[in-house]
Amino acid sequence: MLLPLLLGWIWISAQAEGRMVQPFNSGWSFKKSPTNKELALITNQWNNGWEKVEVPHTWNAKDMQVKAADFYEGVGYYKKEYLFPLELKDKRVFLRFEGVGSCTEVYVNGTLATTHKGGYSAFACEIGPLLKAGKENEILVKADNSARPDVIPVNHSLFGVYGGIYRPVWMIVTDPCNISVTDHASSGVYISQKNVSKKKADVIVKVKLDNATLQPVPIVLQQIIYDQKGRQIAKKEKNLELSQQGIQTIETAFELKNPTLWQGRHNPYLYKVACRLIQNGEVKDEVIQPLGLRHYEIIPGKGFYLNGEKYPMYGVTRHQDWWGLGSALKNENHDFDLAAIMDIGATTVRFAHYQQSEYLYSRCDTLGLIIWAEIPFVNRVTGQEAENARNQLRDMIRQSFNHPSIYVWGLHNEVYQPHTYTRELTQSLHDLAKTEDPDRYTVAVNGYGHMEHPVNGNADIQGMNRYFGWYEKTIPDIKPWIENLEKTYPHHKFMLTEYGADANIHHQTEYVGEALNWTKEFYPETFQTKTHEYQWSVIAAHPYIIASYLWNMFDFSAPMWERGGVPARNMKGLITFDRKIKKDSYFWYKANWSKDPVLYLSQRRNKDREKKVTTVTIYSNIGQPQVFLNGKEVTEPRKGYTDVHYIIDSVTLTTGRNELKAVVTYKGKTYEDTIEWFYNGEKKRETDSSANTNAHSGF
Repeated sequence: MLLPLLLGWIWISAQAEGRMVQPFNSGWSFKKSPTNKELALITNQWNNGWEKVEVPHTWNAKDMQVKAADFYEGVGYYKKEYLFPLELKDKRVFLRFEGVGSCTEVYVNGTLATTHKGGYSAFACEIGPLLKAGKENEILVKADNSARPDVIPVNHSLFGVYGGIYRPVWMIVTDPCNISVTDHASSGVYISQKNVSKKKADVIVKVKLDNATLQPVPIVLQQIIYDQKGRQIAKKEKNLELSQQGIQTIETAFELKNPTLWQGRHNPYLYKVACRLIQNGEVKDEVIQPLGLRHYEIIPGKGFYLNGEKYPMYGVTRHQDWWGLGSALKNENHDFDLAAIMDIGATTVRFAHYQQSEYLYSRCDTLGLIIWAEIPFVNRVTGQEAENARNQLRDMIRQSFNHPSIYVWGLHNEVYQPHTYTRELTQSLHDLAKTEDPDRYTVAVNGYGHMEHPVNGNADIQGMNRYFGWYEKTIPDIKPWIENLEKTYPHHKFMLTEYGADANIHHQTEYVGEALNWTKEFYPETFQTKTHEYQWSVIAAHPYIIASYLWNMFDFSAPMWERGGVPARNMKGLITFDRKIKKDSYFWYKANWSKDPVLYLSQRRNKDREKKVTTVTIYSNIGQPQVFLNGKEVTEPRKGYTDVHYIIDSVTLTTGRNELKAVVTYKGKTYEDTIEWFYNGEKKRETDSSANTNAHSGF
């Protein structure tokens, strides 16, 4: 019987036949580099001061979040003693690291086993030949999160690269013949699909096989497709003489009749594909992968289509770090974030600006979220990062190839000069992505808003980040900008890939203009709310915007900056960094996107009112509310920017405490929301309405 949720290959393989997959997360010791030099193995500095830790772990969980530009950036060491059982001496042993920030060297008993450059993709190495059977073995990991010009991201400017082994580590044990473990730390299985419809789907399963013996090995490759209830619906077997020289690639074609399609949040139906190596009737290795049958199509000017049906792309973005934890998250942290994303009614997520957890991607498969995965080629160009950018893209594609939720590979975000170098590198990344995976889209993102910009036009989709009213111009300027693009470039696949404004929940005012100078220290939540109210209404009215992604679902660490009265923080999230407070904008989107009933009075934290005659705003997707001030019904609300937006102008407060209540009866049930305001005399706050014309990313 299938597990109810297919959680990705590593989780299912732990229960598969033939190979053993076990966590390798406990028993580690950690210390920061004892000197600025290399290992210094013979000194007292090296031998003393080790701290017992559990992986996932980062050494920047606090210092990267509390003070601007003051955190440890450098080398940290992890070591662990491992008793290698005698009974495994004829097996192959691998270590698989899901994520280490950011450049890594792995040593086994003092011998280098592998290196890896990049803090967000997984990597695997075979350590069996370096282990001593029946004895204690030392595993040593050197991690370095120093910014480097040859490893993306090349700085900590947009977000911090947390140092350490911050994602899980696994030990994988197989027989000498296996489904490849070290093919860019992928599953070794690649599932492609063509001609997907309700009548049929063509599925091609490519498996990479590895024979570590010195002789050809007769073996059977068995591949079975199961439906969601665990019933076998297709099976093929191939008799092979597996060569001892080089990894062998075997392809098998299936035609599935009348399949159930993966239909996003409506029906995220998953099959599973089991690939087994059988020798003398015994399963020697097995890898299980999810299969969601779907077809994505973007039609310029019309929208996004899933399996031939137009599908709404209500998008949010997500950084992976949490307050007090950094990037060293557990599955329950990812589940919390996904629950909030689902609750708001989002249908698509841009996981920015780097490859994120495998568990997270797998959960998106089961939840029906359509997702964007990208590499951390962001913010700056050095001229030395090209090889690493290509390597990280290849890693991401191979490791994430079988997730049906992924529709696009992100190539870069706001990288520009030198233009020629950046353009050519983006072209090569696009070509690499299409070579590795011809069936998915690619996207590159610009922050200037000009389609004719010299780095544009080198991916399938052109994304643009725009912060009207925050970094440039005014909030309403988004509308003529979009209409001009729509008129001038009607054939482009175009997405609005970031928009929004910062909101410090402790900053409140009724006086908000059409622009806010982001360099100031006052970041009122009310300005963020106004930005999202208007700009979403414009987005919703323009199908030319194939998908939009608000920035950001959660506040996150920005360790190089101090803005809005909080150091090391980007506050553009709809939810605070500690995940405790949902800002007003959260409920704005939930009312517009979600099918769950929403009735919400905004400005509940703006309690100290500055005006006696003020405005009341309500979000309701269950009908027009009645509103009461201090027990008396006030004027009937008028409609605002969308059908869920209700506004009552010229509401007169009394001195002291005021209670506001909104009431709606919907399908026989009464819904209420109540807040309190205080008025103690007129106050006036001068707002800065200057406009800044520079292009910026999520800041």
